[in-house]
Amino acid sequence: MFHYLIKRLLLMIPLIFGITLITFIVIHLPPGSPVEVQTEMSLKASGQAKENLKKFYGLDKPLHIQYIDWLKRLVTFDFGKSMVDGRKVSDKILETIPVTLIIESLSLILIFIIAIPLGVYSATRQYSLFDKVSTVGVFIGFSMPEFWLALLLMILFGVQLGWLPISGIQSIDISEMNSVERVIDWIKHLILPVGITALGGLASLSRYSRSSMLEVIRQDYIKTAYAKGLKERDVVYKHALKNALLPIITILGLSLPGLIGGSVIFEQIFSIPGMGRLFFSSVMARDYPTIMGILTIGAFLTLIGNLVADISYALVDPRIRVRK
Repeated sequence: MFHYLIKRLLLMIPLIFGITLITFIVIHLPPGSPVEVQTEMSLKASGQAKENLKKFYGLDKPLHIQYIDWLKRLVTFDFGKSMVDGRKVSDKILETIPVTLIIESLSLILIFIIAIPLGVYSATRQYSLFDKVSTVGVFIGFSMPEFWLALLLMILFGVQLGWLPISGIQSIDISEMNSVERVIDWIKHLILPVGITALGGLASLSRYSRSSMLEVIRQDYIKTAYAKGLKERDVVYKHALKNALLPIITILGLSLPGLIGGSVIFEQIFSIPGMGRLFFSSVMARDYPTIMGILTIGAFLTLIGNLVADISYALVDPRIRVRK
């Protein structure tokens, strides 16, 4: 297992190189540049001023030279400086990533706490009223646009009922609150973003759990366990669930990059100062260094997610551990 882990970690190096190369080319394909975005509202910006800005940002160099320069900085974990405000990209990411990770991690925990028991219970009660109702609810969750639902819930709970805040992660008068009131205020601000973010994953993972569990409980060793007189709870949760977790582990591994990528829309809707919102504003401003910094972190999380899934396979299924 140790040698396999080292091999996979070393394999990440060329993969990161390939991903960043393609990403660097793609973000330069759309029309417009940071210089045009910054000078389009200034009637006094001369052609020479634009050329000076291009030279200042290094945009006058060939694209492959720009990528090599960026790659040299990446080796030292330097994402460069933002073309919007001149600040270090790493500082801007470090300021915004905690908010995104908290929201997405809470939604991920909520998904697994609810979806796996829901899928398991539906599988063990196949074609029951509960199974039929949950199936209808899941299909509604699949088909409903989450951004649309977010707007409806904002109108209902935020505007009409006034129960929950609809923007930001804390109130304006947070400094006047004591510790308990601050925690309550923080929880209120998180309810809608976390709940809406978890909805899509909850629907899909519950179906994965149900399908996987149905396949496992039809195996001969499960029938043998029932024949021995074991309680249904022991058969389901001690024998069947462990084997049914394998495909679910794959979903967990692939969910890591979603901690960042899935936050762009909701952070815009709820005006949350996270990394998703930073990514959106950077794209609109053609802030290449910031875009590359965020996408590189996303690519790294994707590779780490795949590695975590493979390692979890080995921990859950000893047969896989032997083969590796």
